[in-house]
Amino acid sequence: MEEIINKVANSALEVFDLEDYYPKGMRVQIDISQWLLEGFLLKEKDFREHLKNHDWSQYQDQYVAVNCSTDAIVPAWSSILVAIQLAPYAKKVVNGTIEDLDASLYEELLGNLDYSEYKGKPVIIKGCSKKPVPTRAYILAATYLQPFARSIMYGEACSAVPLYKEAKK
Repeated sequence: MEEIINKVANSALEVFDLEDYYPKGMRVQIDISQWLLEGFLLKEKDFREHLKNHDWSQYQDQYVAVNCSTDAIVPAWSSILVAIQLAPYAKKVVNGTIEDLDASLYEELLGNLDYSEYKGKPVIIKGCSKKPVPTRAYILAATYLQPFARSIMYGEACSAVPLYKEAKK
């Protein structure tokens, strides 16, 4: 019987898995419409009172996304005021959705990585993930890898989609 050889494991192909960089920690969304009159009208005095009475300590060491789920037109200061209340407790606060929050976390960490280990190598950005990796993170990873990698693919080694190939010199 002929021995089965794993050609992927023996190749120079480098796998860049965004899940390896997924920031650990609880993510929560705060919807400010809960503090608006009928979910649509911001009455400043009432809004400030709701914020004053809210238990902000429940967000200790969490990543928090702040948004308004209704079509209410709210002043910019309302989200800023919520962020100020969260600042002593939350690890990070962003305006937007949980996906915006994850994208912001990836922007921070991907910008601080050393990509030189991928110099002149074929790289595959692993596509399937069990964690919620936003598309923006994949785009950022490709952008940061491009100046170093000989080629960039997306997906799994058995079915990768070519994205970039360094021009022949």
